[in-house]
Amino acid sequence: MNPRVMKVFPNDDYTLILHFSNGEIKKFDVHPLLGQGVFTNLQDKSVFKMVQVSLGTVEWPGEIDICPDTLYEDGQKIN
Repeated sequence: MNPRVMKVFPNDDYTLILHFSNGEIKKFDVHPLLGQGVFTNLQDKSVFKMVQVSLGTVEWPGEIDICPDTLYEDGQKIN
């Protein structure tokens, strides 16, 4: 099982800075998802910035979330 998200910080460029349970920090680009299904709601930056940690992953209002394994595996390590 991959590490889980402990903290999240949204950026204006639709990326997330993610702190994982193993101490790693990664940057995940949400921009490619913005035209797909429920993720279109995140094009509104005020909604995008409502991201929060929930059960080891990230979520937004409206039950929008991203698999924690995707966040970890596709995130770019920054530390």
